[in-house]
Amino acid sequence: MVATLVRTIFEQPDAASVWAQHARVVDQVAGQFPVADHLADATPDMLVFTAFPKAHWRQIWSNNPQEHLNNELRRRTDVVGIFANREAVIGLVGAVLSDQHDEWVVTRRYMGTEGLTKARLHIIDCDRQETIEDIEEVTHPAADTIVYNNT
Repeated sequence: MVATLVRTIFEQPDAASVWAQHARVVDQVAGQFPVADHLADATPDMLVFTAFPKAHWRQIWSNNPQEHLNNELRRRTDVVGIFANREAVIGLVGAVLSDQHDEWVVTRRYMGTEGLTKARLHIIDCDRQETIEDIEEVTHPAADTIVYNNT
């Protein structure tokens, strides 16, 4: 039941709704389940994705690529069974990681560069000599983000 309630947080259409649903879920499970304290303490970390454009939310909160990589490593090491030594394990795992890296660099892109450009909350032109006093502070309920533009 708690997992279903937590999933509803991520299904909201906008950032304000996400934060409101999180508060409702914490209130609903408070006193009944010990996880309420963890949900309340983890609020900023859990909802930091709302500081980014909606198009990137799923990629930010999901760990599917890491799970896929872990499953591939598990599958490849299970085939071998017992390794002769530590170097053999490092060689196989290193080869799998290298292949996955090459695949993601060449054929896949988890987040497009156009969308990442839109995700910048504040751009600082590093060619200009700005001091901290010159920079306007950008605040968000989930995160404070400053992106430096070195182009």
